[in-house]
Amino acid sequence: MFKGSHPVSIDAKGRIAIPASYRQSLIDDCAGRLVITRHWDGCLLIYPATEFQSFEAQLLSKGSLNPKVRDIQRFFIGNARDIDMDRQGRLLLPSNLRVAASLESRAVLSGLGNLFELWDETQFNDRAADTAATLAEDAANGELPDVLMDISL
Repeated sequence: MFKGSHPVSIDAKGRIAIPASYRQSLIDDCAGRLVITRHWDGCLLIYPATEFQSFEAQLLSKGSLNPKVRDIQRFFIGNARDIDMDRQGRLLLPSNLRVAASLESRAVLSGLGNLFELWDETQFNDRAADTAATLAEDAANGELPDVLMDISL
């Protein structure tokens, strides 16, 4: 399970280094094979290949007759690219996906259980501050989503 947020640099070739604490598990679990795709929030999603295959199968099982379902399939699967972690634990980010997520030199790799999000550092920090303020207000007003109400902190 991936967790925590890690600042990463994007080098001149468009590569990021996976934090050392995750490298061996990625080698063991998926031989360093990952899939990267876009998210409509403005970040990139990075899945171990086996996790993406599961997500892809679930998404494709919904059929394609509904235009909205087809658009979502096209968005996630159509933007997906296979990438391999190199011997130094780096990933080469496809240039079209770097542009789509406004990634230049500083980014944040955030673990979300079975996948990572990759954000532009400024966007990540701005969104985190906005989210913290909104959640504090929602919690004070008892407006958190019902699906979270049976979880204790």
